Amino acid sequence: MDSDIALTDIHGEERIYEESDGNLRRRFRESSVTQREFTLPQADRGKDAWLFLAGCFMVEALIWGFPFSFGVFQEYYSTHEPFKSKPSGIAVIGTSSTGIMYLSCPVLFAVFKRWPQVRRSCTLVGLAINAVAVVAASFATEVPHLIITQGVLYAIGGVMIYCPTILFLDEWFVRRKGLAFGMMWAGTGVSGVVLPFIMSGLLTRFGFRITLRAYAVALVVLALPLLYFVRPRLPLAQTSLQRRLDLNFLRTSIFWIPQAANIVQGLGYFIPNIYLPTYAMSQGMTGTEGTLMLALVNMGVVFGAIWAGALTDRMHVSSVMAICSLGAALAVFVFWGLAVSLPILYLFSLLYGLTAGGFSASYTGIVSRVKDQVTAADTGMIFGFLAAGRGIGAVASGPLSEALLRLQAWKGEAKLGYGTGYGSLIVFTGITAAVGGASWMARRVGWD
Repeated sequence: MDSDIALTDIHGEERIYEESDGNLRRRFRESSVTQREFTLPQADRGKDAWLFLAGCFMVEALIWGFPFSFGVFQEYYSTHEPFKSKPSGIAVIGTSSTGIMYLSCPVLFAVFKRWPQVRRSCTLVGLAINAVAVVAASFATEVPHLIITQGVLYAIGGVMIYCPTILFLDEWFVRRKGLAFGMMWAGTGVSGVVLPFIMSGLLTRFGFRITLRAYAVALVVLALPLLYFVRPRLPLAQTSLQRRLDLNFLRTSIFWIPQAANIVQGLGYFIPNIYLPTYAMSQGMTGTEGTLMLALVNMGVVFGAIWAGALTDRMHVSSVMAICSLGAALAVFVFWGLAVSLPILYLFSLLYGLTAGGFSASYTGIVSRVKDQVTAADTGMIFGFLAAGRGIGAVASGPLSEALLRLQAWKGEAKLGYGTGYGSLIVFTGITAAVGGASWMARRVGWD
C-alpha cells in the first residue's frame, strides 16, 4: 500500500486507520463530529518530506550549533574580565547546556505522549525562551550567571524545540529513518563549522555582550520561519492520551547494554569541543588556529552523522557503534596524544568529528532493536532515555574535565601531547570513546 492514504471521518463514529510501508504498519485513531476527507503526505519521499527534513536540519543547526561552539566562548571567558579573575565553572556553562537538553528528553517525551496537541506550540515557546536566555547571558557579571542563563535556561528552551522535532521526524521517515536522523543531526556540524568563526570574530571586535544579543536576534529571525515546516505528518489527537506509558524496555539488557556504553561515551565526547581552542592557545597557537580545530571537529560531525545513520539502516547497530568508537579512540590516542605539529591536530579534529560524531546516529538502530523485543514500547521514550544517558555524561564531563585538568598529569614528564598538562584529558577521552563500542563485545559473547 502506498503511504499516500485518503482518510475519511464520519459523524458519530471513531475509526482506526492503518498505514503500511514495507513491513512497518502504523495505527492511529481519528474521530470528529463532521465528515471530512484528506490525504496524508508521503513518508520517506516527496516535497513535503524533504521540506520538513530541511527545516529540521536548519533548526538543529541553530539550536545545537550554539552550545557545540562553546569552545570559543570558553577561551574568551577564560581570558577576559569579568570572568578571568574567577574562572572556576566556565566549562560547566557548555556542558550544562547540552547536558540538560539531553537529560530533559524523557520528561518532555512523556508530556508530549500524553498531550500531543501541545507539541507544535511548544516549539514557539522554546524559541522565545532561547532568545531570552541568550539576551540575559549578555548581562552576566559572574560565571554562575552564565551557567544559569547560557547554560540551564538555554537548555530548557532548546529541548522544547528539539523533542517535538524528533517525534515529527519519526512520522515522516520510516524506511530511511537512520539516514534522515543522520541528516538532521548533521545540522549541528554544519553550524559548528561556521559559528565558531563568526563568534570568534564578534567576540574579538565587540565583546561578549553585543555578540550574545546579536545571536539572539539572528536566532529568532532565522528559526521562526523554519518552524512552519517542522510539523506533524499524522493527524494529532484532540484529547489527552489516557493509555499508560509502557516502560518495560527499561528492564531489558537489550536497552541497558548500549545505554551503559552511551553514558560512558558521553563522559568524554564533549571534551575536545570544549578544550581544543584553549589547548591551542596554551601551546602557543593563535586563537584562529584553535577556532579552526573546533570547526574541523564539527565538519567531521556533518559527514559522520550521515554515514553512520546510513550504516544503521543497513547493518547491526552494535557494529556501527563499534566502528565509531574504535575510530574515535584511535584518533584521540594517536593524533591528539602524539601530536607535534598543527597539521596533525587539524587531522585529529576532522577524524574525531567523523567517528565520534556519528555515534548518536546509532540511536535509531537501538530503538528498532528494543521495539522488536518490547513491541508496546514508545519510540519517543526510548529515544528520550538514550538522550538522557548522553546528558548524564555531558553534565558530568564539565566538572570532571576541570578536575582532570587541574591535576596537570605528566606535564614535563611525558612527551608530545601527553606531556602538555592535558594528558589526563586526552587519556580519559580516548578510554571513554573506546568503551562506547562495548555493545559489540556484549553481542559477541551472547549478553545482548
